[in-house]
Amino acid sequence: MSPARLRPRLRLSLLLLLLLLAPAAWGCGPGRVVGSRRRPPRKLVPLAYKQFSPNVPEKTLGASGRYEGKIARSSERFKELTPNYNPDIIFKDEENTGADRLMTQRCKDRLNSLAISVMNQWPGVKLRVTEGWDEDGHHSEESLHYEGRAVDITTSDRDRNKYGLLARLAVEAGFDWVYYESKAHVHCSVKSEHSAAAKTGGCFPAGARVRLENGARVALSALQPGDRVLAMGEDGSPTFSDVLIFLDREPAIQRAFRVIETLDPPRRLALTPAHLLFTADNHTEPATGFRATFASQVQPGQYVLVAGVPGLQPARVAAVSTRTAPGAYAPLTKHGTLVVEDVVASCFAAVAEQRLAQLAFWPLRLYHSLSWGSRTPGEGVHWYPQLLYRLGRLLLDEDSFHPLGMTGMGS
Repeated sequence: MSPARLRPRLRLSLLLLLLLLAPAAWGCGPGRVVGSRRRPPRKLVPLAYKQFSPNVPEKTLGASGRYEGKIARSSERFKELTPNYNPDIIFKDEENTGADRLMTQRCKDRLNSLAISVMNQWPGVKLRVTEGWDEDGHHSEESLHYEGRAVDITTSDRDRNKYGLLARLAVEAGFDWVYYESKAHVHCSVKSEHSAAAKTGGCFPAGARVRLENGARVALSALQPGDRVLAMGEDGSPTFSDVLIFLDREPAIQRAFRVIETLDPPRRLALTPAHLLFTADNHTEPATGFRATFASQVQPGQYVLVAGVPGLQPARVAAVSTRTAPGAYAPLTKHGTLVVEDVVASCFAAVAEQRLAQLAFWPLRLYHSLSWGSRTPGEGVHWYPQLLYRLGRLLLDEDSFHPLGMTGMGS
């Protein structure tokens, strides 16, 4: 084996070693370990004044991402904003236009989650939004307030002694960047809907269908751990594989999906841009020769693998488009592949290495194959791919990752 091929494997081995030596999910693991004592609830550490989390600039890949341009009421992108009428949140709305209530769906979801945390932390106190979407140019150039992706928050009692902990609660609620910016407020922001779709990017829409071993076709929203679905084996042949867990499961969210269409035979698959599926440049390539490719990089004229009669067969991509659809589901199977809408896809995303990803997820597959893990699917991105992605960023080349990144390798 050449040194160039050996280095990624050495890095991956180190990655797996770090993963196995890490504490169980660093405080957000799958639950109690047999023989261990239950840990007390984790103490929340307030952010210090002028501290931000994560510890990178706001408009970088690891935080809320780049500025995409101001949204005006007359612009096409205005439809990306949605009003928030949550009665548990107080909106200052000093302009008296309702602008502070307008935000992206991702920002709204995080804000609503934070509102619950505030009431639980301080009974009788509500979350207060002092600044939301800005249409009047009151913020600095390229502020995410202009895109409805940022909010400035306080508590309803305006007790500044609470703001450090309020910032920590915002981090826990899932905001992509939180900054204890001022003695008078905390600034929070989120990724754009487009980059967020790629970030959690290995998902399919809720209505996408898979084929069970009994011949039934079911939507991913109805799929459960323990079901056996049509997948592709290591030898390139069709097989049925156990669904172990969901790496991402978000029923209520709206996502932008890449749509891959073939004509002979006709197939139509929607998946997020950072998700992997298998492509080749000609139809004579054996199934084992198809390479893992990001959905965003698939082009008309290439070939994908589809379920046919018999077995799997190549189908020429006729068109590529985008559309928005509800739900985001990313099941993990024992084989690391699955057939969705009769198109063969990977279970993984963000890193264009199917075999390395399958190897890196071996501890998680083992854990759930032995029935140690919960069979009840939760919501959101699973802790394991998030941890794996962070470690991978330290050990793998930047070129190995999808350019838009993600917070979860398998979502």
